[in-house]
Amino acid sequence: MRERVEDVPAPAGVAREPAAGRRIGGLDVARGLAVLGMFGAHLGQTGELGWDPATWRAVVDGRSSILFATLAGVSIALLSGGRTPATGQELARARTRILVRAAWVFAVGGVLELLDTFVAIILGVYAVLFVLALPFLRWSPARLLLAAGAVALAGPPVTLAVAQYATARGEEGNAFAFLLFTGYYPAAVWLAFVLVGLAVGRLDLGTARVRAGLVAGGAAAAVLGYGGGWLSARQFAPGEQPAGIETGFGSSGKWEPAWFAGAEPHSGTSFEVVGSGGVAVAVIGLCLVAADLLPRLTYPLASVGVMALSVYTAQIVAIWALGVDSADDWGRWARFTITAVLLATVWRLRVGRGPLERLLTWSSRRAAGP
Repeated sequence: MRERVEDVPAPAGVAREPAAGRRIGGLDVARGLAVLGMFGAHLGQTGELGWDPATWRAVVDGRSSILFATLAGVSIALLSGGRTPATGQELARARTRILVRAAWVFAVGGVLELLDTFVAIILGVYAVLFVLALPFLRWSPARLLLAAGAVALAGPPVTLAVAQYATARGEEGNAFAFLLFTGYYPAAVWLAFVLVGLAVGRLDLGTARVRAGLVAGGAAAAVLGYGGGWLSARQFAPGEQPAGIETGFGSSGKWEPAWFAGAEPHSGTSFEVVGSGGVAVAVIGLCLVAADLLPRLTYPLASVGVMALSVYTAQIVAIWALGVDSADDWGRWARFTITAVLLATVWRLRVGRGPLERLLTWSSRRAAGP
């Protein structure tokens, strides 16, 4: 998406925002990190994250896709007015553009699903989240964060209840149930990340105060979420590694507290939502600072972010074309990453936006009208 920000005078000591129509480099850097992190989750055996530096590569598992979803919310916010939400005809145009983009993303995701690789494709749910975000475009950051908190608390038990109902009737593979509740990325839970991103996108991302707030607030949420996950797992699943709400999908009896304990990647618990959502927000804040301080150094990573959809799609096609059938080779991840960064940088220097990004921008603007 093309982010726009207002060109207003910056107070002394505060970073100036980019001129109207220019991209926010820090968001592209964060988006690039998310895409390359998903490469790692797809191609490397991540294992369990611990204090040993040898386990730190596991940080990409789950958190990269959550960062991707949170940035979707930021992009939706900027597309619909940024700090000043659009109203009237402009709001209608923004909603049309978002719907058209969602349709294209859903279509691309469907084609990638047909390739039948081992990768759980996120694009279908990503498109659904675009649509679910439409009623919230006029909400203030405070209301959006409250709504995100409500989803974080209510989403897991609602998802479990619906998944149990669908599983009991043999309908867990139904497209509607799969995208919203029973799939690898249940939209009923992941909506929380988009709402947080919407709140972030409504802030003045050019100011040092906001950036510091993102880092501090995100870090606090991460400590709260992962700390609560650790305590709950110790209390309700001692000596075990709770798998999360999916454990109870096939059960028809009494709910177990252990299903909602822990904060493991893709567990779908409230603790994971708060902890991983906090990591995403803190990363966005850090990337905003890094892109301003080190624009040349971060340019290659930002280039991946500028064409995130194209790079993600190319990665899945490459996995299919090369016959890759397992996620157990970090050397392969390194080769994929280096290739993606080099090609994205050259493409951006010579052409600009990626091919799929151009398609989405052109078609959504045509549909929205003048």
